[in-house]
Amino acid sequence: MTAGARKPDDALVRMGEIAATAGRELVVRYAVRTGLAVRYKSDRTPVTDADDAAQAIIAAGLAEAFPGVPVISEESALPGFEARKDWSEFFLVDPLDGTKGFVQGTGDFCVNIALVHGQYPVAGVIFLPLTGQLFAGGPELGAWRIPDGESPLSLHPQPVRPEERIVLTSRARRTPRLDAYMAGKPYLGKLHVGGAVKFCMLASGFGQIYPCFHPTSEWDTAAGQALLEGAGGSVRDLHGDRFRYNKPSLENEFFVAGI
Repeated sequence: MTAGARKPDDALVRMGEIAATAGRELVVRYAVRTGLAVRYKSDRTPVTDADDAAQAIIAAGLAEAFPGVPVISEESALPGFEARKDWSEFFLVDPLDGTKGFVQGTGDFCVNIALVHGQYPVAGVIFLPLTGQLFAGGPELGAWRIPDGESPLSLHPQPVRPEERIVLTSRARRTPRLDAYMAGKPYLGKLHVGGAVKFCMLASGFGQIYPCFHPTSEWDTAAGQALLEGAGGSVRDLHGDRFRYNKPSLENEFFVAGI
């Protein structure tokens, strides 16, 4: 399939429906998470039966709605670079972004689905299961917040002065790399939020900059980048280049996202 063959706006609607279906299943499992079976991958990150259930829903939904389009997902077998290097179009999926928050009960978890053309995301959705809100957008589409059962609200946050910026960061207690990066730069304060929810907050104007100096993978950022670019923001590496995908390694470099 050639790049641009699939209309991102049409894809966005269906992707949102699939993400919401998976998210509703996560809510059910979150309510009874005290009995949740948690196992650990080789990198010591947790995975649960809830991840598996959301993965199955998304895999089936994408296969039905977008037959033949490859999918890279955190919770499925990852194709090697030789198998995917010539893909012109594919999905990047994190069926449960923020598994730690899910297990610990912080509420910082979401469902991420992105459609990538070439090396850049053209459409992305992030569903917040506990509130039922869907965030959706793309660089050529715009960006929206869609409250549960309500009409879409366009997202176009206004710029603020540097000294009024809110810095979004993870829930880690110590952030020496972030502190070094922000040293001497004006900002108002920090807000600690887990996972890709930070991209939703940037697109909504509840934060202005998210410097990321901890390990992430392509499925952690692609949907957020599409959303943020649709809202007028950007995700760039430390050289100032637009973040790209389907690299030989699916691990991300450090980046700075912002409005």
